[in-house]
Amino acid sequence: MTTRIVLVPGFWLGQWAWDEVVPALREQGFDVVALTLPGLEPERHLEVTVTLADQADAIEAALDVAAERRILVVHSGAAFPGTLVIDRRPDLVDRFVLVDTAPPKPGLAFNSEQVGDFTLADAWSQLQEEGSLNDLTEAQLETFRERAIPQPAALVTEAIELTNEARHHVPVTVICTEMPASAYQDYAAQGVPFLAALLDYSDIAYVDLPTGHWPMWSKPVELAEAIANVSRDD
Repeated sequence: MTTRIVLVPGFWLGQWAWDEVVPALREQGFDVVALTLPGLEPERHLEVTVTLADQADAIEAALDVAAERRILVVHSGAAFPGTLVIDRRPDLVDRFVLVDTAPPKPGLAFNSEQVGDFTLADAWSQLQEEGSLNDLTEAQLETFRERAIPQPAALVTEAIELTNEARHHVPVTVICTEMPASAYQDYAAQGVPFLAALLDYSDIAYVDLPTGHWPMWSKPVELAEAIANVSRDD
């Protein structure tokens, strides 16, 4: 059985973010593609206006319709265009894997009050305080700072439009890194906006992988194994 795994990085990142995960998955026989989303290309991100729909188009194009099984893996802010994909084409995704993130509710924006592009420098202090950078080496942190691309403001402020209730029947796995699965579930039950939609999905599983917000760098082997485990035929 041919299984296509599409890996989508979160804010500020390109396909390079998955460099240690891709070979580990390919060694297990998966057909793997890592994406750089529109608006995050180093050479042209300031030259174009990009929407969540544009990013969803790129993800949808990577989900090979000829594959017998398709797994969509999104990290962090990539949950927004990823959820738009399963809203458009729930038939195209056999499992939606969310790495330290959750699908948004309709009408939610990452930050509707953002002014200008959202840079890694803008968030650095908060990321340190929250423990998001846990388990990363100094070399990894330096690479992150050097290669991070500003997140276009339009993507940060755009409210996502979702209309297809069938997305709630796509099987979901949440890989929980910064906080345990129990916290995800508790916060969702409390109605915390960025997690509340988890309650809407009929087939959802949680996997704990304790580390910081970027497990593709801090625990790439373990992350690849977690993705592989949930990507095999149910």
